[in-house]
Amino acid sequence: MEYHFTKIDLNRWSRGKLFCTYIDHMRIVMSLTVELDVTHLLEFSKANGLKFYPCMIWAVSKIINAHDEFKYGWGPDGGLIRWDFVSPSYADFHKEDESFTKLVTGYSPDLLDFHARFLADRKSYRDCRGFAERQPPNFFDVSCLPWVRYQHFDVHVFDEGTFLAPVVTWGKYTPEHGRYQMPVSMNIHHAVADGFHLSRFFIELQELVQAFPGAQI
Repeated sequence: MEYHFTKIDLNRWSRGKLFCTYIDHMRIVMSLTVELDVTHLLEFSKANGLKFYPCMIWAVSKIINAHDEFKYGWGPDGGLIRWDFVSPSYADFHKEDESFTKLVTGYSPDLLDFHARFLADRKSYRDCRGFAERQPPNFFDVSCLPWVRYQHFDVHVFDEGTFLAPVVTWGKYTPEHGRYQMPVSMNIHHAVADGFHLSRFFIELQELVQAFPGAQI
């Protein structure tokens, strides 16, 4: 399968100097956790016989794909690129042996299409453990800790400090004053994003999950 991208000219890119500083001299990964109101998305998924986990993955994917800062990576020649789109690499937990399968379902702007392919992918690899085969290069990482409602969560990627893709995690949703609150975290390299971009991600994600009607489609 062919994956399309745009090569980035660091000398012409408005963020070029910042990128080089945070890659070459000061490798920083930012992490932020925000509690979101997921009541509408939860009610929508239940009313339509959908699973909340892939619905939330889709919502996160939609916001991530709306912004360039979350789609950077490294090309075949080692240069900086921006993918046309990125797909979620998520964990499918297996309670029976406390292990998981790491899968990628290709991004789709259509929720029902993504949900159907998520279920198909999970079924195809239900006996697999670890990373499924044919993992694409244009991915971001997503996972869930549905057992705890945490206040902060941080993920450290121990590579050369050049992992550019977002890492998104969320915890347990719990009722509070008639609404369902859920912690959501993002880790992102400072070379490609700032606090502004992190904040916008959470603001737009909250707007998206709030926009779902609490009724059948």
